[in-house]
Amino acid sequence: MQLLVIVFDNPNFHGQIRSELESVMNKGMIRLIDLLFVWKDEKGNIKSMEATQLDEEERMRFGAVVGGLIGYGADGEEGAKGGTEAGILAAAQENYGITEEDILEITDAVPDGTAAAILIIEHLWAKNLKQAIRDAGGVLVSQGMLTPELLVAVGEELAEAVKFAEKKKGSKSATAF
Repeated sequence: MQLLVIVFDNPNFHGQIRSELESVMNKGMIRLIDLLFVWKDEKGNIKSMEATQLDEEERMRFGAVVGGLIGYGADGEEGAKGGTEAGILAAAQENYGITEEDILEITDAVPDGTAAAILIIEHLWAKNLKQAIRDAGGVLVSQGMLTPELLVAVGEELAEAVKFAEKKKGSKSATAF
């Protein structure tokens, strides 16, 4: 699964995101575990939407696991029990672990005229690959997404490093004479 947090400055929505998300879901490439979308217009009016592809039983299991892990991290085994129960209750109420208070907290942080989306997706295309890696004894230790913006930043840093190395190499040659 992957967590994505996306911020939209000056959002200009025309349905393309929804269309593409539905397309990859319909093709069986991803499954939407949870989506929270919050948009605040220029006047501070808030619209939010939450969605999932999980059925009721899956929501209960997911809520139990997430709640249990959070509870365990907060208070060991005793916290895991309480967290599991809270996660099941949250899933039963169809808030998928994100409460109205959480939504209000997020919307307070979103400036007027902007939007934010939080998605948890499962990469269905990767299930067999994941199992093959596990079967071979592999364990994921790091991951990330390379965006064009990140590649530009890396390229700029590389160019600076090359300039520095060339400058340093040139100064060594000059001092050798």
